[in-house]
This record gives sequence, structure tokens and C-alpha cells, in this order.
Amino acid sequence: MSVLQKQLDACIRDINEVFPVLGIKGEEADLLRTITERYPISIPPYYLNLVDPSDPEDPIRKLCIPSAVEIGAGGQEDQSGEGSNTVLTGVQHKYAQTTLVLTTNQCSMYCRHCFRKRMVGYTVSEVSDQVHALTDYIKAHPEINNVLLSGGDAFINENEVIRAYLDSLCDLPQLEFIRFGTRTPVVLPMRIYDDPELLDILREYGKKKQIYVVTHFDHPREITEEAKKAVRMLIEAGCPVRNQVVLLKGVNDDPKVLSELLNKLTSIGVLPYYVFQCRPAKGVLTQFQVPLQEAYEIVEGARALCNGQSKAFRYAMSHVTGKIEILGKLGDEMVFKYHQAKYPKDAGRLFTMKVQPDQCWLDDIPQ
Repeated sequence: MSVLQKQLDACIRDINEVFPVLGIKGEEADLLRTITERYPISIPPYYLNLVDPSDPEDPIRKLCIPSAVEIGAGGQEDQSGEGSNTVLTGVQHKYAQTTLVLTTNQCSMYCRHCFRKRMVGYTVSEVSDQVHALTDYIKAHPEINNVLLSGGDAFINENEVIRAYLDSLCDLPQLEFIRFGTRTPVVLPMRIYDDPELLDILREYGKKKQIYVVTHFDHPREITEEAKKAVRMLIEAGCPVRNQVVLLKGVNDDPKVLSELLNKLTSIGVLPYYVFQCRPAKGVLTQFQVPLQEAYEIVEGARALCNGQSKAFRYAMSHVTGKIEILGKLGDEMVFKYHQAKYPKDAGRLFTMKVQPDQCWLDDIPQ
């Protein structure tokens, strides 16, 4: 049995195992059992140990333990049009230069704010298993110059799968770099520092193509000594690490908390990449979304407390029409700009919109 499989086998996948740890019982326990029938759990023991069992509003708890609002009304299964951008099973091509590959539907932890709750831990229908078809598609589209290997969690693939992807992709001259989307440095850091084979693979193929690791710290308490060790070993293996944080109600929707996270990340060599507006995902929006006007003030308050490196991020939303940067307020309107666009006509386009105080997302965008 591989090192990874042993770690995954230790993850908690039965909600009943969580109840005695956190003192959950009665009707609450019954409700959580019902929720996990639709949205499964997986929690590494390491991450569960970060939860304060005495605090029902603990931010780490919110990230890994189900909540009653997950089965509330509203929300979308696919908020950014991933289905319409799928060109092969598990392969998306929304932006001209980038191909995104769903390499697995598995994660070591099923985050409660996941925007792919429709598939993660639940279905394999959107997952790629054809490396050769992927490389053929890239060769047929010379505008593609980078690949994002995502999931689920790309580092939850066994090492031979990771090697197979890199072996094929690193031989394509048109590719300038490869990214891995993974939360393992945060929720299962020992996947990285206890598996020298993985690090050797990254080091080996990093000599052919630049490899980046894009991870997902959401709260300062996730930056543990174990997480620091994992990050350090990735950097030593030649993989720069960048972070995408989602602004989440009850987790990091405070300028001091958000700035502490961003500053701590830069101190361990992780460069902030995006602060994302939480998507209106089914089973997510009523618990975690922050209204846009309020969210902008939080982000700007945090930016004011950041150093030059930690404020080098973009506040954006992954919309069906593209990645839209949220720039600011102008009178009674908010200002937006397409950072990446699905349609050429939107590339770099600025627009303004009146946004209601309780509005968390953009639907009808002015043309």
C-alpha cells in the first residue's frame, strides 16, 4: 500500500466518528447524517485536530464540518459554466491559453465551501482519464501555453498518475508551465513531506517545465508547522507556491483575519494570487457568501494592513463569462474589469453596475 493510500485510509468519512470529538448529538447529529448522504465528508485527522471543539462557530470547524444550511434552497450546480467549456471528458478550455484538467474527483478533505460539490467525492462522470487525448487536444490548439491539473485535488492522484501527466505534458514544446491545484499543503501536508517520491517527481520534471503549485489557505490557523514544512519542501523541489483564498462569511470576513492570513503566507514563501468572491454554489451560498459591497470593504481593509508582497493579489470572481476583477466603488456603482474573458469582445473590458446591499454575485452584466 502506498504512503498516500495509507493517509487517505485514515481520513474520517463517517460523520458518526466526528460526533464524540465535537460533542454533537441528538437532532443536530441526525441532520448531519442526512446532509452527508448528499454531500459526503472526508476529514484528515490532522485537520480535525485544528478544530476548537468548545467553539461551535470555530472557523476551522466551518470549513470541514457540515452545516444545516447546506441543504437550504438556492444556488447553482455549475456557477462558472464548466460544463459548457468541457471539450473532452474532464478537460475544460475556457480561456484561450489555458487548459484545465479535472484529474480526479477525490480530495483528502471535502471542504464545505467547495464550488464543485456536484462532483467531488460523488461522481466520476466529469473526470479525465485519457492523457493521450489531452495531449492530442493541446497539440491541435497552439494557442494553449499552460495546463492546470486540478480536481478534486491533483495531489490525491497516486504518484504514477502524476508522473504520467507530467511525462506527456513536459514533452509539448508549446507549454510554458504546468500548475497543480491542490489543498494538500493545508489539509494533509504529510502527503508532501512524507513522500520523497512525489518530491523527486516534481524535481525531475521541473527541470523540463516550470511547475507551480496553487494552493488554498483560507484562515491563519491553517498555517501550522506541518503546513510550513510542506511548503518549504515544495519550494526546495523547484515549485513556487501561490495561494487562492475565498472570502468566506464566518471564516475570514474580517480585515484583520484576512490580512493576517496574507501576511503569514508571504512570510513562509507563499505568494497571494487571488482573493475570490465565494461562488453561489448549491449547498454553499447561504452559509459562506458575503455581499459584494461589504466584501469589497473587507478586502480593501485587509489590503491596507498588508505589506507590498501580501497585497499583490486580485480580488475577483470566476463568472460564467470570465474572471472578473472587482476594482472598487464609484458613486452608487461598483467598478469591474475582465481579468480573463471567455469571449474576445470582453477582454480587458471595464464596466460599472449598481449593486444592491445584499447582492453577492453578478447575473445580468451590461454589454
